Amino acid sequence: MIPSLREPRPFALRPVTVVKYVLLPTILLCLFLITLAMPNRSTMSNNSEFQSSKEDLHARLTPEQYRVTQEKGTEIAFTGKYWNHHEDGTYTCVVCGEELFTSEEKFDSGCGWPSFYAAANEKVVETETDTSHGMVRDEITCHKCGAHLGHVFPDGPRPTGLRYCVNSASLDFKPTKPNHKKTED
Repeated sequence: MIPSLREPRPFALRPVTVVKYVLLPTILLCLFLITLAMPNRSTMSNNSEFQSSKEDLHARLTPEQYRVTQEKGTEIAFTGKYWNHHEDGTYTCVVCGEELFTSEEKFDSGCGWPSFYAAANEKVVETETDTSHGMVRDEITCHKCGAHLGHVFPDGPRPTGLRYCVNSASLDFKPTKPNHKKTED
């Protein structure tokens, strides 16, 4: 049989067809998804109330605190200073000192990070969608300075049903002063 007279196979895929219609769209889709999954690495919010230079933050914060709060890092579970902390008091932002959470709302979630079912008040923590690491989560940041704190999940206890999962590196702690009653002689 003469090759030019041979009928083409009906479902034969030529290499050019595979590249054009399968491989190229797949690569473009993967690049698009990777771009979406990359975290936003902005440093600090544009809040005019509180702004600090990178140099000031590097001088004041430990490398771990800077990585967590400014580069949206996460500390290793069960290693942070406050994950198993039970003292009464207030948890504040390590960057700006804003009161974020109290020991009254803290609970043991077993996740290895400090967990709270509510913020100190509804204005101190902001939430935005985080699509980094191939997941969709709700990131929490300090309203005053924009520092990354952690994430909030809808699997917490009552009354809110929320679990604010916070990096210890983003927090400072101020203990409640004991009530000393003066006795009269």
